[in-house]
This record gives sequence, structure tokens and C-alpha cells, in this order.
Amino acid sequence: MKRLVAIALLGLAAPAAAQDRAVPYWASLKSGQAMMRSGPGENYPGVWLYQRQGLPMRVLRRHENWRLVQDSEGTRGWMLFRLLTEQRTVLIKGNGPRSVHAKADESSRVRYLAEPGVVGRIDNCGEGWCHITFGAREGHIKVADIWGVDPGETVKD
Repeated sequence: MKRLVAIALLGLAAPAAAQDRAVPYWASLKSGQAMMRSGPGENYPGVWLYQRQGLPMRVLRRHENWRLVQDSEGTRGWMLFRLLTEQRTVLIKGNGPRSVHAKADESSRVRYLAEPGVVGRIDNCGEGWCHITFGAREGHIKVADIWGVDPGETVKD
């Protein structure tokens, strides 16, 4: 019986540890619908309903089970921590398509173009480039062309 209790307690420790991350940090929307509120509680009015799973968010502050987040357009508000995941995603930014290269090198072959507003997963970033995945497609993109990574940040999956 003691073994089952210990296993159950270990299972509870993981989410608590994830909540103790230093801010600011990057997260993404866990589900297809996430309400941003004007304050840290369900009694505060909703200010924006996001309907896009995987959308990157910048977590700026923590208050109990709530996170002050910022989206790519600068909108800030509060979300329940369960609506967010630590999975790293990025949003393609700019006014036109961005080149996704075969290698982290401007002179490498362009594999395809990514349109602004498209969300992709990243697993490795460094020296101004990130490895990005859009479904079955993958490649390297300049950090300057995406939102969801800090300048000079190294990401290792």
C-alpha cells in the first residue's frame, strides 16, 4: 500500500514542478480553445477566445494556477495553467512567405516557403536558426522570421 501512495505522490510532483518555472518562458496552447481573461481567476471577464491549438504564448508572470501570457500581437491576459503546454512552437511572422532551408545556412537549398501565421514545432535552435516541423515537412528557418524564440536563445529537445 505504501508503494502505491509513493507512486501517486510522485505523479503529483511533476505538474507542481512545471508550475515553478522561472518567468518569462515560452509555452503553447494545449487545446483548440483557450480563454484569455482580464485577471487571474474565472470571475474575471474573458477578453479573447483563442481557437488554435499549438499557438505560441509568452508566459510573463505566475499567480497561483494562472499565467499572465502575451500573444504574438502583444495582447496580454491571464490563462489557467492547464490550458498551456511546455511544447515549443513558433508562428511565422512577416508580410510574405519565409524560406525554410535544408540546412541552417542561407546558401542551402530552400525546401519550401512558409506563409505568415503558420504554426510549427521547433526542437532545436541556435546561432540564429531553428529546426522547424510542419506536419511531415521540416527544415531550418531564421529566428528573425518566427515568433516564439528569444534572440540568441538555444533550444534543445
